[in-house]
Amino acid sequence: MTIEPRLLATSGPLQGQTLALIDGTTSFGRGDNVTYVIDHMSVSRRHCEILNDSGVLSIRDNDSTNGTFVNGVRVQKRELQHGDSITLGNSSLTLLLEEETLASPASAVTLTDLPIESTVLIELRGDKASYLHPSTVLAGADIRAVRAFDILLKLVTSAQASQSLAVLQEQALGLLMAEIPTEAAAVILAGSAGQIASTFGKRADGKDGILVSRTVVARVLKDKTALLSNDILDNATDVRSLVDSDTRSLLCVPLASGNRAYGAIYMTSRARGRFDEFHLQLLTAAAAVLAMPLERARQVDWLTGENRRLQADVDDNRRLIGNSDAMRKLYEFIARVASADSTVLIRGESGTGKELIAHAIHRNSPRSGSPFVVVNCAVLKGELLESELFGHEKGAFTSAVAQKKGKFEIADGGTVFLDEVAELAPELQVKLLRVLQEFEFERVGGTRPIKVNVRVIAATDRDLEDAIRHGRFRHELYYRLNVVSVESPPLRKRTADIIPLANYFAARYAGRYNSRIRGISSDAEACLLRYEWPGNVRELQNAIERAVVLGDSDEILPEDLPEGVLDSRPLSDGASDGFHGSVREAKRRKIESALEQAGNNVAEAARILGVNRTYLHRLIRNLGIGDNRL
Repeated sequence: MTIEPRLLATSGPLQGQTLALIDGTTSFGRGDNVTYVIDHMSVSRRHCEILNDSGVLSIRDNDSTNGTFVNGVRVQKRELQHGDSITLGNSSLTLLLEEETLASPASAVTLTDLPIESTVLIELRGDKASYLHPSTVLAGADIRAVRAFDILLKLVTSAQASQSLAVLQEQALGLLMAEIPTEAAAVILAGSAGQIASTFGKRADGKDGILVSRTVVARVLKDKTALLSNDILDNATDVRSLVDSDTRSLLCVPLASGNRAYGAIYMTSRARGRFDEFHLQLLTAAAAVLAMPLERARQVDWLTGENRRLQADVDDNRRLIGNSDAMRKLYEFIARVASADSTVLIRGESGTGKELIAHAIHRNSPRSGSPFVVVNCAVLKGELLESELFGHEKGAFTSAVAQKKGKFEIADGGTVFLDEVAELAPELQVKLLRVLQEFEFERVGGTRPIKVNVRVIAATDRDLEDAIRHGRFRHELYYRLNVVSVESPPLRKRTADIIPLANYFAARYAGRYNSRIRGISSDAEACLLRYEWPGNVRELQNAIERAVVLGDSDEILPEDLPEGVLDSRPLSDGASDGFHGSVREAKRRKIESALEQAGNNVAEAARILGVNRTYLHRLIRNLGIGDNRL
């Protein structure tokens, strides 16, 4: 069922909060003139906004520094659907549009330190509730007893149904308030160490706001004994609290099972003498019926929220960062191919994020609710890789002690990502070709064909055309994989993304390692920009993590960066950039002298300098020494 649109914050400063989306425009950012303030350096002052046009929702980025992401893909403007994951800087939000509809909104519950002082106080233990013993009560039962058992039967039915905690609480209070003349009722659930885990309130007049006495709830939870009082105000000592609540009659029963109290049901009335022993018996029996279902529903709600948070953490690690022309073209490609079911071949150098592209395609496709299964074809060889892909039957080979499902079978309905696909052995290339053609395979040692419905995305950093010419890769498989192809751009061709990526990694690792680093100095940024990053985004990520771990100031400084980054050549032939520029120039002069002495022979120069030849090659390249060195 549809609900009023809202966002659940799964990470960031607003984590755990539910944000209502108003009609018209809801804005987000770090500034003061927004609907929801997200106070973090990774969020722009007016980061983005969500437009609600008669129930049709779309998100629009306001040229933010770090971008707005939907399901891991940076967007400028995009229509939203239920379950979409939205990322703004370090914050992740999940859009909720569908849920079981509540009969009415829950009323806010406020816990006070209101004590209970009464000259007439009745207590009842849960196992003594007469309505839990039908054979005794129904003998000559009156109409109230019949109604009580009808309510309890409905509560049992409701509790057994699969539903959320909010729905179960709403239905339970609705049934009880139809029989018990209360003006306000609440369900208080306890967590660990006696802390209140959740509250849910409902008023008969539909208004908001319920006061609940901590003292009463604590006593009921401690003693696991129900309380009824009809003359509270007459004997109260805490006049101010009682005047605020204007409570004269009170019912509070524990939600107990065995030796543990999981919470309490709390009812109040402004009328004196409103509750009687029938109401106490009914509510105590109802609490016994509801205790475990409510606790299980609370745990499911917690696990659901924790799952969303963990998924948000995973998705945050899979984000594509950047707004360069190359990345804009990549985002457009993902948007076009995601909804199709065609095979995609992602090509590009190591460390450019080919798996992130594959995951973004999957997250934005109709298969997003099904598995995304990764297979690294370079890790396993021969029979082990075949078993990994297609599974095996018990006894198929020496170590096959039980039947095992393969990656394709596990991914049924979803996506299989074949990383380093060029490393597939020739015999496996034939079997993979059959899967792509017929969408069926046999387990190792099996005879029964297994049908699957999967989308295949493959990636490689090799030249497949050259592999075909040398007989290492089957041309038929190449054509099947290369239905749609995209290049993952190297970092040196998207220099505009270096600083946004560095800031993203800095914020991420500063949070992980509880570092005080809040940014990157301009000198360090200059070093990052002039380096060519042969290891691409992966190398940049490692460099920033290292800087966060080693840094001892509020900013990442040049000396926190790896030596190779510091040794990179300047962007121009201008003046030396301070201490690090002087060190770089000294290295240049020393290497040029050794090369001249060695007759431009790098191996001999490395011997003279006492360094590794590979390291010297890197220094020569980074420092821009000469054009051709032997």
